[in-house]
Amino acid sequence: MTSVSNELIPVVVAGALGRMGAEVIRTVHEAADCALVGAVDTTPGKDGLDIGEELGIGGLDVALTSDFEACLCLASQSVQRNGPGGGAVLVDFTHPSVVYEHTRAAFAYGVHPVIGTTGLSHQQLVDLSEFAAKASMGGAVIPNFSVGMVLLQQAAAAAARFYDNAELTELHHNRKADAPSGTCIKTAEMMEELGKTFNSPEVDEHESLTGSRGGLRASGLRLHSLRLPGLVAHQEVMFGAPGESYTLRHDTIDRSAYMPGVLLTVRKVRQLQGLVYGLERLI
Repeated sequence: MTSVSNELIPVVVAGALGRMGAEVIRTVHEAADCALVGAVDTTPGKDGLDIGEELGIGGLDVALTSDFEACLCLASQSVQRNGPGGGAVLVDFTHPSVVYEHTRAAFAYGVHPVIGTTGLSHQQLVDLSEFAAKASMGGAVIPNFSVGMVLLQQAAAAAARFYDNAELTELHHNRKADAPSGTCIKTAEMMEELGKTFNSPEVDEHESLTGSRGGLRASGLRLHSLRLPGLVAHQEVMFGAPGESYTLRHDTIDRSAYMPGVLLTVRKVRQLQGLVYGLERLI
């Protein structure tokens, strides 16, 4: 791995052969102000192969590796400028089982994490915020990189002031590992910032099939998850009141919708003073 010009943002992509990771590789390669310096993936038999050749976009002179920490170390060493506004950036779209350790490792190696993998718990986010503060580094955990989803979340938070009954449904492809989605949880959290209780019980409910009414949060909000082939990422927030209902919905039909948000975060993360949670904090 060679040194990178001070004019370019060095980027490592973890989960490089996944659907989101591959899209990020293409986007970083095409961005005039970014340089792909590392590609991590654990798919057997792919170590040492050129990521560009594997994705059909031509040789990029960046070899795939399954050694995550070694890639971070090399990326950190390739950067000529450190301190505020400097350093390499990790974009992580991997798996909930490894994302916490990946984020900790990025801070340890001085690489700014941009985390698109969902599944981090509240306590893990608190811990990572403390790591970021101790390292005096910027990082970002972004449950959803779509600007349209940010608008839906803000609209849901505003509507929550006026409605006492609401339920959330998220729909994803059947290869998504975590449920409910981080985006859906984030939406619920934004609605709950008012400190109110939702969905006061009107009857003594009984489920003949456990889970039929979805996951129940302490606020009273219920979250429902659907997993089907053919879906990408979709979310609906439905509010109800006597005589009316109000529905907010966002549909992602192609992963390219996330790339402007990814690039925005990559470009801003090195100026941050700590860990940011949610794209709305950056736009």
